[in-house]
Amino acid sequence: MTADNLGGWPDPQPRMGFFTDTSVCIGCKACEVACKEWNAVPDDGFELLGHSYDNTGGLSANSWRHVAFIEQPVPTDVLAEAEAGPGDMRWLMMSNVCKHCTHAGCLDVCPTGSLFRTEFGTVVVQEDICNGCGYCIPACPYGVIDQRKDDGRAWKCTLCYDRVGDGLTPACAQACPTRSIQFGEVGELRERAAARVEALHGQGVGEARLYGHDPDDGVGGNGAFFLLLDEPEVYGLPPDPIVPTRDLPAMWRRAGLAGLAMAAAVVVSFLGGRP
Repeated sequence: MTADNLGGWPDPQPRMGFFTDTSVCIGCKACEVACKEWNAVPDDGFELLGHSYDNTGGLSANSWRHVAFIEQPVPTDVLAEAEAGPGDMRWLMMSNVCKHCTHAGCLDVCPTGSLFRTEFGTVVVQEDICNGCGYCIPACPYGVIDQRKDDGRAWKCTLCYDRVGDGLTPACAQACPTRSIQFGEVGELRERAAARVEALHGQGVGEARLYGHDPDDGVGGNGAFFLLLDEPEVYGLPPDPIVPTRDLPAMWRRAGLAGLAMAAAVVVSFLGGRP
């Protein structure tokens, strides 16, 4: 694990995270309910959005887990294997959550230290010192963080920091009946995910792919990553997420060099003008 946003602070614990296998998600929303119950997350208003069975709409300050329902025609190349006819539909389901990025822009911009990296490599908001500035919201390339309207503070998934600290499984993973949400050490989860994709490809599910697992992507890889059955955009995920603060060090270096060049020019001009 890279000790990001910690100034080289050593990692006393293995990095922990989620692997979400959407190919076995049944859309039961047990993860949403368990998350709300354990973390005392308020309800969302129980609105009927008219988008399949999705009454949450997306991640927010009051929805730290969101089960998406995507209805689409069965692809032509799998019609025979699915024993479906033209015009038949299929559901793609995915339980979305904070990605707990390796390079977390929200940490970079938080002025109060409310956001911090835990010893498990996860990213947590300390609501008691959040001043509601909202800088973290545009800094997240996934649109995860949100403010509650009643107090303005930022809220998101903590990966059940309190439970993990006590050696327990996060509430959502504990409640998942199909093990679509798997919790563990990130390195081991990545190996498990790669094996799962290979198995699906062997079963003829060629569209299976991993998302957010690559340490070389624009956020340095995620602590919460996914197995998808279609392009990321279908699930409302950015295809190439980049943390907005990624180029800050290079920008500061260029600004520093420009400042030094201007100072040197002033000195030379001053010395050159002396008799």
